[in-house]
Parts: sequence; C-alpha cells; structure tokens
Amino acid sequence: MSIAGILLALAALIYLAYRGISVLVLAPLVAALAVMFAWGTPLLASYTQVFMPAAGRFIALYFPLFLLGALFGRFMEDSGAAGVISSRFVHWLGTRNAILAVVLACAVLTYGGVSLFVVAFAVYPIAAAMFQQAEVPKRLIPAAIALGAFTFTMTALPGTPAIQNAIPMPYFNTTPFAAPGLGVIAGVIMFGFGIGWLGFRARRAAQAGEGYQPRHGAAPSAGLKELREHAQGEGFDLMEIPELPAREGATMPFGLALSPIVLVIALNYVFSTLVFPALDTGYLAQPLYGATSVASVKGVWAIICALVLALLFLVAVSPGLRASLKRSVDDGANAAVLPIFNTASLVGFGAVIASLPGFALIRDGVLGVAPDNPLISLSIAVNVLAGITGSASGGMSIALQTLGDTYLALGQTAGISPELMHRVTAIATGGLDALPHNGAVITLLSICRLTHRDAYLDIFMVAAAGPVLSLVAVVILGSTIGTF
Repeated sequence: MSIAGILLALAALIYLAYRGISVLVLAPLVAALAVMFAWGTPLLASYTQVFMPAAGRFIALYFPLFLLGALFGRFMEDSGAAGVISSRFVHWLGTRNAILAVVLACAVLTYGGVSLFVVAFAVYPIAAAMFQQAEVPKRLIPAAIALGAFTFTMTALPGTPAIQNAIPMPYFNTTPFAAPGLGVIAGVIMFGFGIGWLGFRARRAAQAGEGYQPRHGAAPSAGLKELREHAQGEGFDLMEIPELPAREGATMPFGLALSPIVLVIALNYVFSTLVFPALDTGYLAQPLYGATSVASVKGVWAIICALVLALLFLVAVSPGLRASLKRSVDDGANAAVLPIFNTASLVGFGAVIASLPGFALIRDGVLGVAPDNPLISLSIAVNVLAGITGSASGGMSIALQTLGDTYLALGQTAGISPELMHRVTAIATGGLDALPHNGAVITLLSICRLTHRDAYLDIFMVAAAGPVLSLVAVVILGSTIGTF
C-alpha cells in the first residue's frame, strides 16, 4: 500500500501541477496523501518533523544563490545590458541565421547568471521580429529559447552559476568547474543536436510553404492576467509588460554589457580554485559553523562573491540602473522568493516520500539497475525525479538528499571521482525535467503565446531528448576514460 500511495501522490503531483496549481500548496497535500497510504505513519509529524525541516535546509543553503541570481538578472535587464547582448547577436548573424542568433543570445545571458525567465522575456520580442522577417515558424521560438537557456548553459558548461550546477557541490565537495572536459562535450552534443533539429524543422516548414504563423493558425494570445499568473508562478513579476519604455542603459557598448557576465565566470573560477582553498578556514570545523570544511562550501561561496561583485560593477557602470536602483532591488528580491519556496516545497515532498516504507523498495530497485556502475543508477534516479516533480533543481535535491551519501560511497568504491558524479548529476537533472508540466515550459509558452500543441514537440526534442543523449555520452566516456 505504501508504494501505491507514493505512485498515486506522484501522479497527482504531475497532473495537478500541469493544471497550474501552485506546488507551494500542492507538494504538502500530495505528501499527506502518500502518508495516509502508509499505515501507522503519523501525518502531522511527517509534515512538521520531516517536510518542513527538509524544505528549511534547502532554503538555508541556497537562498543566497536564488536572491543574488534574481538580482543579477533584474540588474542586467534594467541596465539594458541583456537587450544589448541579444540585439548584437541578432545584428551579427542576421535574419538568415535567426535560430542560431536566438540560441546564442540566450546561451550567453544564462551562462553569465541571468535568470532564464529574464532571458525569455528579454529575447522573445527580438526573436519574434527576426523569425517573422525570415519566415521561420513562430512555433520554433520557444524551442530556440529553451535550447539556449534551459540546456547546456544550465547543467553542462563548467563554471555556470546556475543553481543546478551548485546543488551537487556540498554533497561531492566539488566546485562549479567539476569535470570541465566532459561538461564541454555534453554541451556541444546538446547544442549540436538542438541546432540540427531546429534547422531540420525549419527546412521542412519552408518546403511545406509554412510561414511565420503556426500551422494551426495563430494561437489565441494569452491575456495579460493569465500571462502574469504563469510568470508569477515561477517568481517573475511581469510588471507592465506591454511596451516598456527603453531605459538609459540600453545604449551601453556591447563590451560593457558583456563584462558583468565575464566577471561572474572569471571570479567564480578565481574564488573557487585559488582564493578560498588558500585561506585559513580551520574555524569551519567548529560546531558553530557546521563542523564542515572549506571543500564543502567553497563552491557556494565562490558563486556568492562573484555575483555580488558583478552586481556592484553593474551599478557602477549604469547611470540608468542607479536612477531606479530601489525598484530594481525590490523587483529582483521579490522575484527570488517564490522560486526557492516552490523548489523547497518539492524538496520537502521528496523527504516525506523517502521516509515512507515503500521508498526503500524503490531505492533498492534504482540502485540495482547497474550495481557495478553507480553513474547509471544515479542518472536514472535524478532524471526520473526531475521528470516527476517537473523541476530540475527539485528532482536533483530529492535524489541527493535521499541517496547522495550512498552514491558518493558507491562512486568511491568503484573508483569514480566526485567531480564526475557532480557533472553526471547536473546533466541528468536537465533531461526529463522538461516534460509538459514543467513550470519553465509553461511560462515560456505563455510568453510566446503558443500552446503545447503548437510548440511542445520541439521543446521536448531540444530540452529533453538532446540532454538525455549527452548524458548517455558522458556516462559512457566517464565510465571508460574517467574524469577530464
């Protein structure tokens, strides 16, 4: 009965999240449903003593990253830097390469730490104009944005400040630059597969005489109310989306616009590999500071410091941003709250599921898939949980909180480096998370004012099939060659 309750709770989570119910409320409710099927398990204790502490630990550990990432995205947008970068790629590549221009613009912004939701809002108007001029179907815009923002820059490229690259660090004592060679290979596979697929789809559409509008006619535009609800559900305040006036920072030079992104990546590397390992951090062994070591915290510390310095740089070089600094800070701070609480709620749900008797059978089944190669079972566990929850960071957190120590021990026994475990975990979380009920997918379609019927197939191919293919390649290379 316990397994039946777990499966029913998971099915309810997927279906109701797809229907638009907030996971902040949904996760504890479906967790309670699973508990009720496990006879003898106390309901209220499961909520107050299991669900809430797990959610609280996630917030305590990662709130600075969510907050600083949201602020950085807002500052990049309000300074005009995000618009300058995306416009310059469009100018360089031209309308004949509309798909490539959109993908690269999104990739540069997200690799530098700009929120994928900020990127989607910033790039969509430019992408719409380019695709219309080039007569590329509008239905390919969401997939082009997803390829640049949801895939290789989120999980594969070394040094990315994305939360999906940060979560494995405390479990494996690694840095954001873990297994850089394998990360680059995975990124190339995702990028190449995605560009190839979108190019194929664009050529097929041209041969069929399809223009900019979707095949089934223009999808009804989402009303501002519905669009705002989707955006706020992911923690992004639409504010006054119709025709926002250009800000003073919009005319900044391209090099200046790009420099905060370069700073984030470079400082991230310097702090994580040079500065913090060289400091005297023996005090971390004291119970007051968690009885830990610098190896467990240097990755998070590096991202925090890199983002803080990049934020200060943006304020210094952008008069327009300084003029509206209070509004930018307020908007960025508000945008950070709901995403981390949504993810923490999913983490609490996973902790409750892991505490139930039936989960032991599920865990043993996953671990038994490939007992001699923990990379395979790790890939499956993270992918499945990310798909179930519709959240890359949520699925990864559940997998690592319940099985992280087990996988680390299995990896050490099998001679697999923690850096390889880190990179496989990060890449795995970016596969099946892009199923239809994923919040980012729903929000992206709302921004583009398209339906799942219009555009989801292409999103799935570039944001799920491509990453899974790259994951297979990394697991094979890591198992045969090792970490590089």
